[in-house]
Amino acid sequence: MILELARRTGVPFVEAKNHFEAQASRDGVCFLSGALRAYAVALTKIANDIRWLGSGPRCGLGELRLPAVQPGSSIMPGKVNPVIAESLLMVCAQVVGYDATIAWCCAAGNFELNVMMPVMAWDLLDAIELLAAGSANFAAKLVDGIEADRERAAGFIEQSLAMGTALAPEIGYDRAADLVKEAYATGRTIRDVAREKSGLGDDRLAAVLDPATQAG
Repeated sequence: MILELARRTGVPFVEAKNHFEAQASRDGVCFLSGALRAYAVALTKIANDIRWLGSGPRCGLGELRLPAVQPGSSIMPGKVNPVIAESLLMVCAQVVGYDATIAWCCAAGNFELNVMMPVMAWDLLDAIELLAAGSANFAAKLVDGIEADRERAAGFIEQSLAMGTALAPEIGYDRAADLVKEAYATGRTIRDVAREKSGLGDDRLAAVLDPATQAG
């Protein structure tokens, strides 16, 4: 049977070295399922980051423009829903659930026999197919079409009170803190307040508050 499976599939199947271990335990299946779960967890983080960064266009973060793959939201005309990211999140949820089932089944062997292989095989194979299809769809229909909203991102940077951190080495921590507090209280930018009260010239202020120098 092993030789015939290898011939038909091209996969180099080999006989188990320890038949008792092979009948009683499914540690290899548990290990592989755990790797798939780790992949699903990583994809969940990526998909969530993208859909939140693409939320908007005006009331969310809106730093990314996501490809519009649907006519729009069923309840909000003109809205672009992050449906590709959300479909991948459902795939990941299913795979994490499959892993819990597989782990439970692997632990459920009794003495020299584990009778849970059918559900383990089903869940493992379906997890592989779901992740493969979900990843390809995510890459082709979302990731490849993502665009950064550079103007909006630049606006966020300019409004950020963290910009005041760059002033501390120039005018001291306490004075920089006072400028940050005033900018917050008045709704102005750090740059506007610093231009009036930091004592730094325009050229020096532009160099100090250059976002590119703070990103490193």
